[in-house]
Amino acid sequence: MQGDKIRLRAMEPEDIDALYDMENDLRHWDVSDTQMPFSRYTMEQYVLSCANQDIYSLKQVRLMICENGSGTVVGCIDLYDYQPQHQRAAVGIMVSEEHQRQGYASEALGLLCGYARDILHLHQLYCHISASNRQSLHLFESLGFVRTAVLKEWRQSVDGRWEDTLLLQRFLQES
Repeated sequence: MQGDKIRLRAMEPEDIDALYDMENDLRHWDVSDTQMPFSRYTMEQYVLSCANQDIYSLKQVRLMICENGSGTVVGCIDLYDYQPQHQRAAVGIMVSEEHQRQGYASEALGLLCGYARDILHLHQLYCHISASNRQSLHLFESLGFVRTAVLKEWRQSVDGRWEDTLLLQRFLQES
C-alpha cells in the first residue's frame, strides 16, 4: 500500500532492530502496556513467526511504515484483536519521535482504513486513547474516528497516575 509520502509493507527480518528500538522505548510503554524490555531474540522470533501467518490465524497484522524513496522505517501500524464474526479490529500506531509531525501517521492510518474496508471488508475499526494524548486524538478524529465512550481511570501511567481512556470508532461499511 503506497501513499504520497509512505508505503505500508509486511515486516521483514531487517526490521528487527527498528522494532527492538521502538518497543523498548520507555516513552511508548504507557500506551503499549509494556512492562519489561523485549530482547532482540524475542523480536526476531516475533518477526519470523508472523512472516508466514495472516490476520485470520494471528488475529492481528503489523505493517511497517516506510518513507517512499529511502525506504527508511519511520514506524509501524497494527490491526489487532481482529474479530472476523463482528468484522472489526483495533488499531494501534507508533511513529518514531524524530519522524512525528510530518504527516506519516495520518497517511499510514488513511491507507490502513482503506485496506481494512476494501480488502478485509471490515465494518469498523476502533482504538483506545488516553484522554491526555491530544496528538493521537487529533490524528484519529481527523480521519473520521468518533469518540463513543469514556473509560474512567482505565490506565495507570508509568508514573502511577490513573487516566481516563477514550474509545473511538470509525465505521467503514454502510449499515
